[in-house]
Amino acid sequence: MRGIKTFFTIIAAGLFLFVAFWLSNSFLEPKFYDFMTKAFTAHGYGSNDVLIIVIDDESIAKYRWPWKREMYSNIFEYLNQNAQPKLIIHDAIIGTPDNENPDSDKKYFNAVSKINNLVSGMELTFKEYNDNLKGIGIDEKYYNKFSTPIEDNRKYFEGFRFKSILQFPQEYYNVLKYAAPVTCPQDNDGVTRDISLFVAYKQYLYPYLAFRGFLLTKNNPECIISQDNVTCKSINFYAPKYQRYVGGHHRTPIKFYKLYSNNYSHKTISAVKILDDYDRIKSGKKPELSPELFKDKYIILGANVKASSTGLSDILHSSVSPRHPGTDILATVLDNSIHKDFLKSFTIWQNALLAIFSAIFIYILISTQTIFASLSIITAAFIVFFFVACFSFYNGLAINVITPVILGVVTMIFGYLHRFLLEGQNKEKIKKAMGKYISDDIMENVVKNIDELKLGGKKSVVTVLFADIRGFTSMSEKMSAEEVSNILNEYFTEMEPIISSHNGIINKFIGDAVMAIFGEPINDKNHALNAVKCANDMLKKVHQLQHKWIEEGKPKIEIGIGINTGEVFVGNIGSERRMEYTVIGDTVNLASRIESYNKIYKTNFLIGPTTYEEVKNYVNVIKISDVQIRGKLQKLDIYEVLGIIEDKRV
Repeated sequence: MRGIKTFFTIIAAGLFLFVAFWLSNSFLEPKFYDFMTKAFTAHGYGSNDVLIIVIDDESIAKYRWPWKREMYSNIFEYLNQNAQPKLIIHDAIIGTPDNENPDSDKKYFNAVSKINNLVSGMELTFKEYNDNLKGIGIDEKYYNKFSTPIEDNRKYFEGFRFKSILQFPQEYYNVLKYAAPVTCPQDNDGVTRDISLFVAYKQYLYPYLAFRGFLLTKNNPECIISQDNVTCKSINFYAPKYQRYVGGHHRTPIKFYKLYSNNYSHKTISAVKILDDYDRIKSGKKPELSPELFKDKYIILGANVKASSTGLSDILHSSVSPRHPGTDILATVLDNSIHKDFLKSFTIWQNALLAIFSAIFIYILISTQTIFASLSIITAAFIVFFFVACFSFYNGLAINVITPVILGVVTMIFGYLHRFLLEGQNKEKIKKAMGKYISDDIMENVVKNIDELKLGGKKSVVTVLFADIRGFTSMSEKMSAEEVSNILNEYFTEMEPIISSHNGIINKFIGDAVMAIFGEPINDKNHALNAVKCANDMLKKVHQLQHKWIEEGKPKIEIGIGINTGEVFVGNIGSERRMEYTVIGDTVNLASRIESYNKIYKTNFLIGPTTYEEVKNYVNVIKISDVQIRGKLQKLDIYEVLGIIEDKRV
């Protein structure tokens, strides 16, 4: 049996650790990944090789939006004729012709036709084609023109998300040489941490816009996609897989850079300055910006305007900022590609092994060391691990930071619980055995104050209940000792839970009598009322037992109950070697004597005057006046309780 319990305990602990790993890895780890990326990975600005020309608030303040497309052609002509950049990426989608300004479109298309290093954005949509047969032709046409040679060696392929391609105007399609999807993936929490260098569309693969631009500058080498990385033939290129994902989700971790005050990590130039310089050059004037600034650079033209009415806001939530311009994320991916500077990460299995090692290491410490020593070593280990993780991120390797700690803490909880349970098993056995001789509440009080256990106590106001079986002596003379014992055991067994349920404790069994205390050691401000309610329920239970005993041929027994409330001395009485938790005082004696008057007045339930004052609004009584109590000089009024007023029970 013990072996089965151990087996299931190990299985349960393993399942709990697995769930903790999954929850931490899925929900907590990404947040710590963002913190570590921002704090230790993004320690330098983006390369000067990449420049962003941004259509910003200043641009549309001078040239009112929406722009005619010849505005873009002016920027392209300026760059193509004067600056000679290595690459131009247009981070925009041209999905429809400008029917109101066809001449402007014509000028734009003409400018595009003259540029051999321009890559423009294309959009994959979730909307089905109206004509599926026609759509097949569109897919093949766009893939043949705009994709690159790709060798896909993955076991899994994710190509089910997108349903169609947003087509370019035909004139634009004819002159545009290179295009690529602008898709920027986000995790379930809406944060961009990685990029799909290749976007899956049905059975096709397209390079991502920034990566397509990079490949163009390298003469379009064939790329190889494996389960773990992306490489390119004829050039020295390597991009790792983002290892938090499995299956067909082949994403590469982005290595973000430090951000300037404008939330860009790369240098930006307002588009209005390019347009102004274009006009100056056309007028024979000297431009304010030297065209040399753009020579052999990677240029990205995008838009990000604060005014939402323009539709030009391009803000994403990334690992380094909740307001990161999408164009800058594109520039970051391009920068990573140029300098082979992607962030690397542990595989899911490496992170799992790290977490498992953490759990095993901590459990061994807990099992073999003292609590102080194990806690000290574990704390030191966590601190060292955090510094190792920081150093790792600083050098471009992402590892799980919080998950090993979470599993370590969970293991600590399980380990210390297991240790305390093992150490407490014998104590618990002793407590259970002793609990059969004294009240559980007294036992708990003793255990709670084990270090302060001594003779003595305190004064306290309590309610004392005495319950005695009527005619027990004569009944016992007619029955065997075993039969008497069986009846008493059954009677006491039924009474004990009733007393406990009303916050009372059984102080002692005195032959056939029960003495119970209310108010100590359980603190209960309604102890008098609870004692009366307890007595009422005891009488009801005895009435039920009477029918049962008569059917069994046993004698019908009656009980009498006496209750009194007052100040007593409560605590440990006896000697240093043998003590008893009890109450002593006149209140106890009076409760016992009140109970004895049940025989005289042929009653079952009597209470003293102090108890009556506490419960008079909750009970129906008959007053018995001027009773001479043995040992008392003055006569007292006592009360027979007839029942509880139900609607006033508390």
